[in-house]
Amino acid sequence: MTRYQIQNNVYALPSSAGAYYAVSRPEDEAPRRLLRNLLQQSVSPLLSMEGLHAWTGIEDDNQVMELLSHVQSLGWIDGSDTPIAPPEGRLEDTLPDLLAPLSDNNKVLLADEQGFYLCTRGFAHETAEELSALSADLATLHERHTGLLKNNLGLRSNAWAVVDAAGNSEVGFWPMYVGSQRFVLVVGGMPRLNQPAFIHLIWALSIRYAAS
Repeated sequence: MTRYQIQNNVYALPSSAGAYYAVSRPEDEAPRRLLRNLLQQSVSPLLSMEGLHAWTGIEDDNQVMELLSHVQSLGWIDGSDTPIAPPEGRLEDTLPDLLAPLSDNNKVLLADEQGFYLCTRGFAHETAEELSALSADLATLHERHTGLLKNNLGLRSNAWAVVDAAGNSEVGFWPMYVGSQRFVLVVGGMPRLNQPAFIHLIWALSIRYAAS
């Protein structure tokens, strides 16, 4: 008998921090698996014990509820009393509106692992091409030195940035692992990822590239 109890009629969806955690690394672990599976649903699902077992692969009631409590304590998951749907329409059509709010100077692009951009807002075409190529080089550089960055220095982030003298980002590169794909979100100026547009971006990419 678990000491936790699921509140009735709660629809679950990762927060912006949870969405970023879900795609920030390629490794599979229980919290990330839960968040990734929530982001592959066609609508935010009703929270239930059966769903938690399916989304985490954990059969024990106590263990799965402890995981949910842990994810909640970190602010990685939100609940609502009504279901929420991802953006409607083709990904190619929704990307521009999802990207635009993610930068304080309205310069954002999404690149694939080959160094080509899928969509850009605010960057000129030639600049977007060069930044996309740079994003692929930085992602490869990071993976080559992951032993130093993750193991020796204990750094949990994959993001890289060009910063000014005060340490403020002038352009940042945020790798995102969705299914078998690696994307890089390139943000000019200060990033604004703590908002619904970022959740919906990850949600739309997950439905397109990760949902079975």
